[in-house]
Amino acid sequence: MAGSGNAHLRPRDQVLLQVEDLVVEFPAGRGRTVRAVSGVSFDLARGETLGIVGESGCGKSSTARALVQLPPPRGGSVRLDDVELTTLRGEALRRTRRRLQMIFQDPISSLNPRRRVRDIVSEGTRVWGAGGDRVDEVLEAVGLDPATAAVRRPHEFSGGQCQRISIARALVLEPEVVICDEPVSALDVSVQAQILGLLEDLKERYRLTLVFIAHDLAVVKNVSDRILVMYLGKMCELAASTELIERPAHPYTRALLASIPGSGLDLPPADRLIKGEPPSPVDPPSGCRFRTRCPRAASRCAEEEPEIRPLTGGHWVACHFPETA
Repeated sequence: MAGSGNAHLRPRDQVLLQVEDLVVEFPAGRGRTVRAVSGVSFDLARGETLGIVGESGCGKSSTARALVQLPPPRGGSVRLDDVELTTLRGEALRRTRRRLQMIFQDPISSLNPRRRVRDIVSEGTRVWGAGGDRVDEVLEAVGLDPATAAVRRPHEFSGGQCQRISIARALVLEPEVVICDEPVSALDVSVQAQILGLLEDLKERYRLTLVFIAHDLAVVKNVSDRILVMYLGKMCELAASTELIERPAHPYTRALLASIPGSGLDLPPADRLIKGEPPSPVDPPSGCRFRTRCPRAASRCAEEEPEIRPLTGGHWVACHFPETA
């Protein structure tokens, strides 16, 4: 089947956010460059949650930060409605960022330890001169008592409570898209469940569109409408959450699912589906980047990079030899 390029993207008038051929690079010293994200494309319909999953170093967080232009991507397009974010600078970009907010991985280090909670949450409203009366509302929405929490500092709270403060800070400017960059990976399992449930409730209450990033498919599958799997800066697979879990097509996706303890999925052990360590992102393999760890790799995989192509309605995979059974 011929390559399909970006055919998996829906028409622009049907989506809120559309990302095409995103490229993010970082200097690696001695004249070398790491291409952390290489040609990634996806979109989000209004009210949808897209999960992005993969091992550490696959480019998930770099993708998240590129959406809000921190830093701007090296190449590609990021469109919010009819606004091309990559061309915005200065005041125009700052105003548009009100519509996209982020929740970061480490809830404690992302908060200024010297400031009180009310000052942290209201900072954005002071910058924009609006919405100050929403501070108590969003603190209550995330499960904190404004009367007592607002006057305390971050070190007086647990990690889960600090993440609730971070969520309140993100919501106070009434964003349309919230980018959750591994928001539960630093939390205890029981607290993870509470925060995930909170995000689901807030999504409905404030009609949010979410990008949810994690390295754990067990977490992502429970909160996402669709899931994008990344490996070493490239897209591997994109499908509706249930479809991806029940019929994984890419060998890497199958290995991630097989690694979930007690998943009950009918898959071979993970050590039969993936081998060795990830290659250096400074010098990625030719062709398919997963081929050096893939038990199904053939000579074609080294010679030709697989493009994302359709399997069934809404299920896309970048693999020369996908699992189709």
